[in-house]
Amino acid sequence: MSATTTASGGRGRGGRERILAAAARLFAVQGINATGMEQVAEAAPVSKRTLYAHFRTKSDLVIAHLQHLASSGATLESVLTREDIPPRERILGLFDQPAPDAAPVRGCPFIDAAAEFPDPDSTVHSYAREQKLRMVELVTALVTELGCREPAALAEQLVTLADGAASRAMVLDEADYGRHARAAAETLLAHALAG
Repeated sequence: MSATTTASGGRGRGGRERILAAAARLFAVQGINATGMEQVAEAAPVSKRTLYAHFRTKSDLVIAHLQHLASSGATLESVLTREDIPPRERILGLFDQPAPDAAPVRGCPFIDAAAEFPDPDSTVHSYAREQKLRMVELVTALVTELGCREPAALAEQLVTLADGAASRAMVLDEADYGRHARAAAETLLAHALAG
């Protein structure tokens, strides 16, 4: 295999994408803090020089990983922006079972990252917070569109249910745990729409 092998094989072009893919696999299996930059370089495979040319620090790599997840639609929040689904179903989609091949269950990557970077001033924690605030803004817009009473309070309750369900699903390794929170969300929505 030559040094110019493509992204499907080894070294060469596509280094950034290989680094992000390797980081995603390692972060999912062993956590962010337990994953070293050398491990990422080896799994990519890229040289350490290439790794650090793309990501000067581990925090830079983690932020890029989270941004990639957010833009790829691989997070809970992605259902909220789908124009092809009615608002109520988008909200309830927060509680749907992840893809069947998503084992073990990992919960919310933003909560996971914030837990691994507990300093609220760290760049990773700050990015995770921004994403969770964006989630509540999206839900607030949807419940407002539905005509629900007290949309801001209702949105906070719904995202708390979604985040709690994602965390419990991860701890229990039970992919469809969201069904419990979905039932509660349906009750909250019915109550907010009554009268």
